[in-house]
Amino acid sequence: MSDLNDIDYGPLQSLIGIWRGDKGMDIAPEPDGTEENPYYETIVFEAAGDVTNAESQLITALRYTQEVRRKSNDKVFHDQTGYWMWDKQNSIIMQSLTIPRGVAVLAGGKFVAAADKPDEITLSVSAKLDDQDWGIIQSPFMRDHASTLEFSHNLTVVGDNFSYSERTLVDIYGTHFEHTDGNDLVRE
Repeated sequence: MSDLNDIDYGPLQSLIGIWRGDKGMDIAPEPDGTEENPYYETIVFEAAGDVTNAESQLITALRYTQEVRRKSNDKVFHDQTGYWMWDKQNSIIMQSLTIPRGVAVLAGGKFVAAADKPDEITLSVSAKLDDQDWGIIQSPFMRDHASTLEFSHNLTVVGDNFSYSERTLVDIYGTHFEHTDGNDLVRE
């Protein structure tokens, strides 16, 4: 690993810092339909350095934590840790994440800078169950009762403003449900 200050984090550089947002909306499955949960959250992105894989792939990474609380009762209902990674040579963005429900995801996608919006960074990653490149791993309980089939995450950073939308296709309660989350955050 290199000195953290001497690393090119590419499009991930704009994420480094502490972000807070209180405009979140979680749309989740319930046995009898849908539950909507307004929320607020804090996401912290920290420089994690770089690594070389098999002496030929250089990846730079940010470590992150995300804590999400319901506005209705101030209780944490989502806690997530992971990494955002940048493979500059191949223009690939990756997100690895784990949640304490027995689910882990490695999502990826190509990064393309928008020529007409030089101050805007947009990152898009996705994963699918049983995909050989970008996949989902889950515990036997989750596989059998609330299986994650697909995951996609799109985020946009402009200066000190950050917004995202996230979609998780879940097989739960006898149906496929699109669990969605989205929020607008500001860097402290």
